[in-house]
Amino acid sequence: MTRPKELRRWGGRVVGLLVTAAGLYIVAPSLLTLFDAWPSLGDIRPLWFVIVGALEVCSYVSLWLLLRVAMPKLTWLDAATSQLAGNAASRIIPGGAASGAVLQSRMLIRSGHPAGAVAGALSATGLITTGVLLALPVLAVPAVLIGPPPAQQLQLGLVVSLLIAAVLVGLGLALLRWDGLVRGVGLFVGRLAHALRRRINPVSVADGLLAERNQVASAFQGRWLRALVAAALNRMFDYAALVAALYAVGGQVRPSLVLVAYVAALTLGMVPITPGGLGFVEAGLTALLALAGANADQAVVATLLYRLVSYWVPIPVGALAWAGWHIRPGQRKLPVRARPRDHQPEEAR
Repeated sequence: MTRPKELRRWGGRVVGLLVTAAGLYIVAPSLLTLFDAWPSLGDIRPLWFVIVGALEVCSYVSLWLLLRVAMPKLTWLDAATSQLAGNAASRIIPGGAASGAVLQSRMLIRSGHPAGAVAGALSATGLITTGVLLALPVLAVPAVLIGPPPAQQLQLGLVVSLLIAAVLVGLGLALLRWDGLVRGVGLFVGRLAHALRRRINPVSVADGLLAERNQVASAFQGRWLRALVAAALNRMFDYAALVAALYAVGGQVRPSLVLVAYVAALTLGMVPITPGGLGFVEAGLTALLALAGANADQAVVATLLYRLVSYWVPIPVGALAWAGWHIRPGQRKLPVRARPRDHQPEEAR
């Protein structure tokens, strides 16, 4: 029995590595094209690096706030170190978000937080941030259909992001409070899916969506507004960083079109073929920004600047966070199951 288990365990890992290698091979040309533009970063004013970096930091802080809303006893330090380390793992380990979530949950549990609370919080935060992402295209479509704006409207990207964040909060509150709205959305999505695959039952889709909504509502009970604000700001600060990167290279693109490109790039980042969607995001974002109105050079350099700050820099920062967590006093705690019974949390008993 041991050999089949080992074969399944290592066989799955080997297959995953082979798929990742194949994916990297496919996207290697786009990555090489992107990195060929590295010298062009020297033409960007240093202030723009600060602005893009500050917006990304605000995005991360919003995510830490969301974690603390889900787990009120969680300290800022534990929220930051665990999220940074998990985020870095998701960008270098095949398996993406799943690998990062495993590392983050282990760090939080080893820091003394109950396993059940950690699992519920990470699941709820993942659902609410994904829900915000799925709502963004719905908000972007009307903006795209409106007539062409003034030539300098890219400067309004920050204002647009704040307005969209406010709309997202209002929409989220409505979905958290009104079962009928959630069921209606679920039935609509279910019918669309049923048209593509007859085996999908619209009622089952609606019931599943309502169950996930209830899970999020339970995790953030009494703290819905703070959770929605944090989730919306997490996405919109990241979007604003992309807008700033475009403006730094002189791009003149409508913010609504940049939002569409941003949502598509995040969706490509969920593709589990390469860690963090490496290569797929770069190729897709560059092409979409060019279609949105930026010239080829602007699209490439803006993508490089944005991905440098949002993807590459957080990897060493996350590694430092993980190393710092290990050397902090009191972090080498025994797993919950190994502690004496009298000192176990109530939920472990």
